[in-house]
Amino acid sequence: MRFCMLLPRLGLLTAAALIVGCGGGSGDVNFQPSVRAIGSQTLAAGETLSVQAQVTDGNPEDGHRLTATSSDSAVASVTVEGTVLAVNGVAPGTATITVTARDTSGEANAESLPVRFDVTVTGGWVAGRFEPASQFKDLCANPRAPSGGEGFPDLPGEAVDENNWLRSWSNDTYLWYDEITDRDPALHATPTYFDLLRTFEKTPSGNDKDRFHFTYPTAQWKALSESGVALGYGARIVLLSRRPPREAAVAFVEPASPASRAGMGRGTRILEIDGADLVNGGTQADVDTLNAGLFPAAEGESHEFVIQDLGADAPRTVTLQAAAVAADPVQHVQVLGTDQGPVGYMLFNDFIATAERELIGAVEELAAAGIVDLVLDLRYNGGGYLDIASQLGFMIAGPSAAQGRTFEAIEFNDKHQQFDPVTGRVLEPLLFHDTSLGLSGPANEPLPSLNLPRVFMLTGVGTCSASESVMNSLRGIDVEVVQIGNATCGKPYGFYATDNCGTTYFTIQFRGVNDKGFGDYADGFFPSNDPGSDGAALPGCAVTDDFDHGFGDPNEARLAAALHYRERSACPCPDCAPAAAAKRQADGIPLAPQGMHGLKIASPGR
Repeated sequence: MRFCMLLPRLGLLTAAALIVGCGGGSGDVNFQPSVRAIGSQTLAAGETLSVQAQVTDGNPEDGHRLTATSSDSAVASVTVEGTVLAVNGVAPGTATITVTARDTSGEANAESLPVRFDVTVTGGWVAGRFEPASQFKDLCANPRAPSGGEGFPDLPGEAVDENNWLRSWSNDTYLWYDEITDRDPALHATPTYFDLLRTFEKTPSGNDKDRFHFTYPTAQWKALSESGVALGYGARIVLLSRRPPREAAVAFVEPASPASRAGMGRGTRILEIDGADLVNGGTQADVDTLNAGLFPAAEGESHEFVIQDLGADAPRTVTLQAAAVAADPVQHVQVLGTDQGPVGYMLFNDFIATAERELIGAVEELAAAGIVDLVLDLRYNGGGYLDIASQLGFMIAGPSAAQGRTFEAIEFNDKHQQFDPVTGRVLEPLLFHDTSLGLSGPANEPLPSLNLPRVFMLTGVGTCSASESVMNSLRGIDVEVVQIGNATCGKPYGFYATDNCGTTYFTIQFRGVNDKGFGDYADGFFPSNDPGSDGAALPGCAVTDDFDHGFGDPNEARLAAALHYRERSACPCPDCAPAAAAKRQADGIPLAPQGMHGLKIASPGR
């Protein structure tokens, strides 16, 4: 039985004070419950911690109901079952849990004072839960030290921080982010983890939807993209067959390179490396020796090659020493005389910064010669800067066709429909540039132009990315593109090269469409007898690569086919242009810097 003891009157005691002191309800005292203090808690993201709350009350017959709230449910959430708190770690951070108890009397003093305790959630993986990539950016397992006056943003961190950055960055910017299988970043080494952060879906033809997921050491990428410098011999070597009997030929040689100084050139065949038979060597030791020679690991490394030059009666032996070789992106610029007027030809191998100056010079030379057609050889051009591609398109088409028109409109994933997630700029189409950009020469100077209504492009499996953008974008402004060669690689996509902790990552972030809204060529452009049947089917001829003639030689198979088609609007042979053949024909496997195009020699059965 509850009761209220009447106390002796001490001085003046108000009626209000008497009411509070005596409590409500039948004159009984209702004591306020209290929750015992709870200490700070720590748990990992994805874990659940049970915390027993203890309630005391001067009315032992009272029952109690607990309530609990979190100051940040994105870090830690809480639920209550009886007197047990279930604290769930959601994401790294700290949240404060507030607990109160209310007794069942329904009278005054029924609710306790709040008790608060902090919950710290440590790093952990919760499928589908992504923190901002900026939270992990530049936290490195092995931070770079300043070198040569260059500092880096690197801070001490762990490998899981690097993986968490990759995971959040990919979820935010990857074009097909919703096709990535979310995996625990703590369970994989960083290179392996990045390899898994892509789609594994297929194109309609059965190719991998994403074949362009790769990395470079940042220092190497900076040298390659800015000045075309890469470690090697300066020879683009193509494997026409990976398995015995193998055939390896030189596609082209960079000027002033070790290969050039050794007298190697297009069509040179490689027979042996360091005593290992490239043609027929079948042991694992042979394969290892061949790959070590083809892919030198360090500057100054030397290997002995037995080669046979194009047209030579006997092989010879040369020693090649690996060096940092600067690429010359524009080569063999020349004018071919024909009965229908002068035809320009140039081999263009790379959309790197130094290409801007060389392309402008080449177009000025060809324009001065009064060419009426252009054969642009892109068979080995794997892409590069879209800005340079836009300049090249303008210089081919001229201002009447290209000025103010869209070169390429960029589309990101559905999270970024108004702003570029990397630059923060409003998404606007990239127009055909009509001035120089200052990438390798003066800026803001008017570009020369050829004002051509059509262009012949020599292509192969190495024709990729920005090269395909030139083809697609010219078609978008009704410049006829005649394709001679084999199907291109099929990359209507692009990325921003992004450095983190000394590795530059390339993940597909956008697709590009031309002025007409077309960008569906994931299986490449291909020459066809029926170019209207497919948006990626172009007029032209399917012609295999010819390593028995030099660039610009009118007898070289692809150039000869272009000249024949130009004169007769037909291919030089009846079966040159079936679409199926063009899409499946092999050019050979280009051996380029590992990670981008490089494929190593395989032993039998591999």
